[in-house]
Amino acid sequence: MRGIPPEFDLENYFYKVPENLIAYYPSKERTYSRLLVIDRKTQNLYFHSRFSEILQYFLKGDLLVLNNTKVFPARLKGKKLTGGEVEVLLLQKPCGFQFETCALIKGKRIKKGIQICVEKDIKINVLDKLEGGKFLIRLETTNNQPLEKVIYRYGKAPLPPYIKREPKEEDLERYQTVYAEKEGSVAAPTAGFHFDRNLLEEIKNRGVIVNFITLHIGYGTFSPIKTRDIRKHKIEAEYIEVEEETVNEVKKALLEKRRVIAVGTTVVRALEFIALKGLTPYKGFCDLYIYPGFEFKVVSAMITNFHLPKSSLLLLVCAFAGKELIFKAYKEAIKRNYRFYSYGDATFII
Repeated sequence: MRGIPPEFDLENYFYKVPENLIAYYPSKERTYSRLLVIDRKTQNLYFHSRFSEILQYFLKGDLLVLNNTKVFPARLKGKKLTGGEVEVLLLQKPCGFQFETCALIKGKRIKKGIQICVEKDIKINVLDKLEGGKFLIRLETTNNQPLEKVIYRYGKAPLPPYIKREPKEEDLERYQTVYAEKEGSVAAPTAGFHFDRNLLEEIKNRGVIVNFITLHIGYGTFSPIKTRDIRKHKIEAEYIEVEEETVNEVKKALLEKRRVIAVGTTVVRALEFIALKGLTPYKGFCDLYIYPGFEFKVVSAMITNFHLPKSSLLLLVCAFAGKELIFKAYKEAIKRNYRFYSYGDATFII
């Protein structure tokens, strides 16, 4: 049997992060997170104590694209009729008075036919067990109020599994970007956490054009890669909207050889996906999986956080900047006590 080429072997995308560098809480202020600039051309690294120092790297005419998706309180705690405690992670925003969707359920002896109650206001029936540890469920309200309103009374922020603490009320604000607008995500576009409204205004004042796409982030963002050969991994499709205004700005920037800067891996995937479709406005599902060897057609720089080892997000940044440079940057970041993952510090890959 032939071996897997090193660039496609998942084991080569592992690194170790000291527990104390995993960010369990956000920085005091959004722009107080630290910044590491990774220069692909010179292979140099530039270390900054404040994300706001990113201003010096913007050029007049740059196109900055952000993801305006909004996280909904997808985590619900309830009880089975037997009294056993259960936690439900909704994988789609519910609406109306009755709604069927997929969910992850944490609890003992979860099977088809059981009923879960969230206080006295939401009834959840487990309709079926699906592949990948998911369940098909039906939610119903019992208080004559629509589900989209009731989940805000009982739901909590869907923090990633590696944040080993209970979500707090303030997480509904901080596990969210300041420009979040269109609700539908179960995970946040975390690269955007570092921007506050003042910084965005300063960036615009420098002659930078700011546009948005929408990509509703699903559970696939947490899903581990289970195949040793990364080429065999399949990424879950997520809903995206790329409006005509953004498409036109991208086309103009490419024509005039101006930079297209993506804030986060979700924006990279959305822009490169529509490029494969001929750079036209699009509303629908995106299942683009980017790993080393991918040819980027739109994005020339990206702002992103430090990603989990062996994750599809780490593969994307390695495809963009080269595995050697990314691992060099991560190694230096660990030496300098940068904070990792969703609530952690930022990189700007130029």
